[in-house]
Amino acid sequence: MKKRSERASVRELKNETEGVVLIEFALILPLLITLIFGCLELANYALSHLRVSQIALTVADNAGRVQTSIDEVDIYEVFEGARTVGDPIDFAANGRLVLSSLQNNEQTGSDAGQMINWQRCMGQLDVDPAYGEEGDGRNNDDLEDGLGPAGNKIVAADGTAVMFVEVTYTYQPLINLGFINNASEIRYESAFNVRERANQDITNTQSLTTNDCD
Repeated sequence: MKKRSERASVRELKNETEGVVLIEFALILPLLITLIFGCLELANYALSHLRVSQIALTVADNAGRVQTSIDEVDIYEVFEGARTVGDPIDFAANGRLVLSSLQNNEQTGSDAGQMINWQRCMGQLDVDPAYGEEGDGRNNDDLEDGLGPAGNKIVAADGTAVMFVEVTYTYQPLINLGFINNASEIRYESAFNVRERANQDITNTQSLTTNDCD
């Protein structure tokens, strides 16, 4: 009788499934949480790329639209637009924007080429301009081929300018899962021709503090 009772208990135990779901859920929970957070991190990373790209395009376009002449107050307005775009990713604290006015240096002979007539920066990230600083090429052919990476350099036509923008951002993860660390720096460049602006030299009629790249 006792053996039958024991066999019945074993059968009942084998048929008991109430705790199996909880065990399976406990086993899969860490993987599920990692997957959810990983998707959120990838979405945030993609959004950061979009924001940085948008900053580069917006600044180059808006700076090129300033008509007649350009003043430091115009730079403040253009940078304020960039700051607004970059607020969701805290760009001002973790990024660097470099705006350069690329022009013909109006030299002749072996000194003919391009120059950075003026250059302004925004953001606290310690990153130097990749292709040159204000004044480079003014009296020589150091920028003969223009600005940009090898094989894709930008040049300005005579009598006008190109607004060349470099944007670098150190990615700020929502949750540091480690798999985006090797791609933590996001960088975009953009260039737009100036439209309807005859005087390319920058003025400072309101004696504002200039956004230098020092």
